[in-house]
Amino acid sequence: MDPYAMTTGVLRNPDFRRLLSSHVANELGANISRVTLPLIAVLVLHAGPAELGLMAALQTTAFLLVGLPAGVWVDRMRKRRVMMATDLARCLLLASIPLAWQFGLLSITMMYVVALLVGVAQVFNDVADQTYLPNLVSTDLLSDGNAKLEVVRSGGFMTGPGIGGALVQLVGAANAILAPALGALASVLLLGSIKVPDRQPDPAKRTPLLRGIKEGFAYAWRDRLMRAFLLSSGGANLAVAGVLALSVLFLAEVVKLPPGTIGVLLMSGGIGGILGGVTGAWLTRRFGTARATWVAVTVSSPFALLLPMTQADWRMVCFAITSIALSWGAVMSNIGQSTYRQSSVPEHMLGRVNATVRFVSWGTMPLGALMSGLLAQQIGVREALWVFLSFRVLAFLPLVFSPLPRMRDFFPAQASS
Repeated sequence: MDPYAMTTGVLRNPDFRRLLSSHVANELGANISRVTLPLIAVLVLHAGPAELGLMAALQTTAFLLVGLPAGVWVDRMRKRRVMMATDLARCLLLASIPLAWQFGLLSITMMYVVALLVGVAQVFNDVADQTYLPNLVSTDLLSDGNAKLEVVRSGGFMTGPGIGGALVQLVGAANAILAPALGALASVLLLGSIKVPDRQPDPAKRTPLLRGIKEGFAYAWRDRLMRAFLLSSGGANLAVAGVLALSVLFLAEVVKLPPGTIGVLLMSGGIGGILGGVTGAWLTRRFGTARATWVAVTVSSPFALLLPMTQADWRMVCFAITSIALSWGAVMSNIGQSTYRQSSVPEHMLGRVNATVRFVSWGTMPLGALMSGLLAQQIGVREALWVFLSFRVLAFLPLVFSPLPRMRDFFPAQASS
């Protein structure tokens, strides 16, 4: 057992604390941009539903364009260096927006380009990040480490939009994007302070690009449990991406709420995420990793149908309840899935398997964002939300036919074909 587990768990590890701090800076910045980027498009460039949908789609198109090769390339590189390089790239890209605005050069086309390139950087960062944790902590602390990283992600999800909305009101939408740029820069510095050497991959285990992609995809698809998670996550993310692409427009133009209130409502999902991260370790110990994941996903899904009922009165709580419930279920699922992959997949293949998971489960997001914008333009924003959230309720069905409902804990032998 890792000696840190005998005291305060994974937080006893100083390098994990540095990694966690880099996530704080990054996640806070990323969630500030979640409200500032669409508000720049709406308030500065007067974008409509289709343009917002396209911009949101471009942010996740990178998972389709480079998602699979990214896993092969990351397996060949030092993971921390990849994370630092991509954070620096995001800093420069986001900082270009207020600079272009100051010189009168900002356009919706430039926003599209920045969204796409930030998405490419995010793909490499995510794959390296999920592959890096086993370098810092032992297998018995992976679940604890993943839970704490989820708390940070959820905390950023909760506080970032509120800060973003306040910044837009204080300094304007274009200038507010400097905050996530500075967050990415802070992450670079914190990652650079980690003392454990960045592990050099074994050159003997390198594979040609196409063969590496095929091996990663085949490994993930042959595993019955991982395959069910891929299908379920892909469907859920398609629906959620469609909802997120319309959320700011829905709250600003349909419900007619001010930016500060919009930010507060967008924060609400972080409450559920924090609850999932804080209680995840206890729930998995009490009920088992697989059972806790299954219950969380099935219990949280029906709450999706409350969100389209949101109005500019007490019914604002409908938006908050949906966000809290779905975020709690998603975080519980993420903890289980990440721990399962990190503890069962060989180290030299983990990047490729993580990339395959991202490609399949996140690759549906640009489609969902684009579809929601087009559908909203045809039938209305609220009506489009009803369609996408109804689909979100059904996204857990692939798990019904997997080994998950019959399992208490995740064991690779049980979940394999």
